[in-house]
Amino acid sequence: MTTGSDAYLRTQILTAPPEKLQLMLYEGAIRFARQAKDRMLAKNWEASCELLIRAQNIMMELLSGLRSEVNPQLCGRLAAVYLFIYRRLVDANVEHSTQYIDDALEVLAIQRDIWLELLDKLARERAAEEVPSGTGISA
Repeated sequence: MTTGSDAYLRTQILTAPPEKLQLMLYEGAIRFARQAKDRMLAKNWEASCELLIRAQNIMMELLSGLRSEVNPQLCGRLAAVYLFIYRRLVDANVEHSTQYIDDALEVLAIQRDIWLELLDKLARERAAEEVPSGTGISA
């Protein structure tokens, strides 16, 4: 049975532009990793394992979404970052280490913040393009 919040999330995902989906993936990985850390601190190994696997799956989704034909150098760098985060999440799961989760969260937060800056810049550029020329309004 689908709840109201599930339906809302599904609609958000299905209607979101690709750049917003990327942000949602970062935020989901951060949320799952934080929840996993909380469960790990409570020694709830099964729940922390499940949450870490969800965060790992998001990292694999981000990795598989890279298109090296567009920008091989950037994709190579992002792949290295995503694999670092993924390995930290796996190591956290195997060794029950909250430090590894913290390492992953630190890098994920940086990635999310960079992405937010990029989205803001994109929004400003799109707004500037929408201002009709000859109106006397400068961007």
